[in-house]
Amino acid sequence: MKIPIYLLFIFFSCALSAQQLTYKPLNPAFGGDTFNYNWMLSSANAQNGFTAPGRNRDQQSDLERFGESLNSQILSQISRRLLQQQIEGLGDFTEPGTFTFGTLAIEVFESDEGLVINILDTSNGEQTQVIVPN
Repeated sequence: MKIPIYLLFIFFSCALSAQQLTYKPLNPAFGGDTFNYNWMLSSANAQNGFTAPGRNRDQQSDLERFGESLNSQILSQISRRLLQQQIEGLGDFTEPGTFTFGTLAIEVFESDEGLVINILDTSNGEQTQVIVPN
C-alpha cells in the first residue's frame, strides 16, 4: 500500500509546473505601453461625470457683448483719470515721506541701494517693497 502512495506522489509532482509572475503596468506614466494612452484617456473621460461650466460670453448675443465691452472701456477710462488725479495730488515719489492712498500706506525714502518705496495694504497686512536703483 505504501508503494502506490509514493507512485502517486511522484506522478503528481512531475505533472506540476510553475512560472514566474511578472507585473507590467498599463498606465504609460508608470512604465506601461505608450499605446495604452488613448484607451486610458477615453476610458477616464467616459467615467468623468463633471462638465466644464459654459462660458457666459459664448451665450451672449453680439449686442450684449458690445455693451459689455463698452462698459468695460468706460470704467477703465474713469479709473485711469481718478488714479491720475490722486497721483497728481500726492506729488512725485522722489521726495521722502509717507503717503496714504485708500487702504495703501506708501513710505518713500532714499537708501544706499536707491529709492525705496514700501507699500502696505492696511486692509489685509500685505506689503511690497520696490527699490529703484540710482
